[in-house]
Amino acid sequence: MSGHSKWATTKRHKAAVDAKRGKIFSILSKELTIAAREGGGDPDFNPRLRTCILKAKMANMPAENVTKAIKKGTGDIPGVSIEEVVFEGYGPGGIGVVVEATTDNRNRTVSEVRSTFSKHGGNMASAGALAFNFQRKGQFIVPKEGVSEERLMEVALESGAEDILEEENCFEVLCPLGSFYSLSQALERAGISCESSQIAHIPVTILELPEEDLKRATVLLERLEELEDVTNVYANL
Repeated sequence: MSGHSKWATTKRHKAAVDAKRGKIFSILSKELTIAAREGGGDPDFNPRLRTCILKAKMANMPAENVTKAIKKGTGDIPGVSIEEVVFEGYGPGGIGVVVEATTDNRNRTVSEVRSTFSKHGGNMASAGALAFNFQRKGQFIVPKEGVSEERLMEVALESGAEDILEEENCFEVLCPLGSFYSLSQALERAGISCESSQIAHIPVTILELPEEDLKRATVLLERLEELEDVTNVYANL
């Protein structure tokens, strides 16, 4: 096992790192709506929705907000159309950057992401340009407290996990896309709590930048994360 750097690993969900409560709730509402639209409003039969509800509880999102967002997804109450979008680009030093967002206005989001790249030494790329450098995998962040490495390995490896990486305060469990939901259920049955679980863009190769490029790249990634519609930023830095 070996730890990943801050940017080689998926940045944690904004509910865990962003103190702006209104922004957190906005992002969570969109995720709940999309999850309910795609898999139905019953969390017992919709693992993605169940994960979103857990995130909402961790962020102390009011129950009525959660219910309203789910009903928008199922069509029980009217709401604006929300979609998930993915952008690719390059940052200082040639790093690859993948940006995930949920938005009710694609043109606005495209403009904001493009402008942020341009202002901080980067540029947008065409869709699929970075496909060679990132793999879509299931990713689970498991806090070290409450579970031993041996127990986690026993449960995870038997349920489709392909790698377990040790971080300072947590484990990062990776699996193929096809094993995501079965692994999620296995961890839940074993009583192993996850700080986050999602389908992530995992870098294949990592770039080490000189100090000046590193500073500029870090600013770019942070500014992208601050955008209203952005939910996750990945980079091979």
